[in-house]
Amino acid sequence: MVVIDVFQQHYQVNHLRLLQLPHLNKPSKFLLTRFQNSNNFSSISRRKPQTRFKLLKVKAMSLFSPNPVLNDITSTVITSGVALFCLQFWGEIAKRRIIKDQIFIRKCVHINIGLVFMLMWPLFSFRPQAAYLAALVPGVNIIRMLVLGLGLMKDESMVMSMTRSGDYRELLKGPLYYASTATLVSAVYWRTSPIAIAIICNLCAGDGLADIMGRRFGKKKLPHNRNKSYAGSIAMAIAGFLASVGYMHFFSQFGFIKESPSLVLGFLIVSLATTVVESLPISTEIDDNLTVPLTAALVGSLVL
Repeated sequence: MVVIDVFQQHYQVNHLRLLQLPHLNKPSKFLLTRFQNSNNFSSISRRKPQTRFKLLKVKAMSLFSPNPVLNDITSTVITSGVALFCLQFWGEIAKRRIIKDQIFIRKCVHINIGLVFMLMWPLFSFRPQAAYLAALVPGVNIIRMLVLGLGLMKDESMVMSMTRSGDYRELLKGPLYYASTATLVSAVYWRTSPIAIAIICNLCAGDGLADIMGRRFGKKKLPHNRNKSYAGSIAMAIAGFLASVGYMHFFSQFGFIKESPSLVLGFLIVSLATTVVESLPISTEIDDNLTVPLTAALVGSLVL
């Protein structure tokens, strides 16, 4: 009963805080409706066990619900630690030559980092500043890319896991665009926007898997770009779309967005659009880490 009483107090406090927050990244109407329709914890506790379990899952992601500032600081530290672990893990794989295919390792980093970063978003509170604290995690990597890319500091494992040729100056292109995209998406769109999901999922899952599948099964090239293949483009469209739908469902469990057929259709359109742009020669000349997120943001703003 003590646990239930504490949970009830936390729920009531957060209920009032959520309904009072004026913020660009404020909780969605769907989330507000969920809290308005839940009069108190007692009524919720009388519902089906499945319903209570879903609410417990939402609350479990809040580390320090009575203190949102401490919650966000702790969440930032945890997210940074997870991101650093992922980078160091793939860096050691590359450095020790456990996997000799450096391009494959680079793409694994490409797929892994952004998706894991977005997976940590529910840890943060609904404070306006939470989005910016989360953005600090990839934001720090912008500084790292600049320092390493300019040759001011050396990190062999980082360079080997994030570049094609092993040239540290390459960090100033694709990897820098990648970190900048994750930072801006977090600060500008955050977790209540499906555009954020579309950008990260198509950049990470879509573009990352496109290269892997294209190299392995891409014998048949596209007529308008001999550097791209049908296998790679198909893999990109499917992976970007499925990842987007998966994160839509994941975020809907916390009330950040609401699942709908129109949203699924919008994700499909964005994935197809980014696939087409990624297949064009301009994406090779500039960098698909730049063209893909820009396309996702532009098309997403129209259809999502």
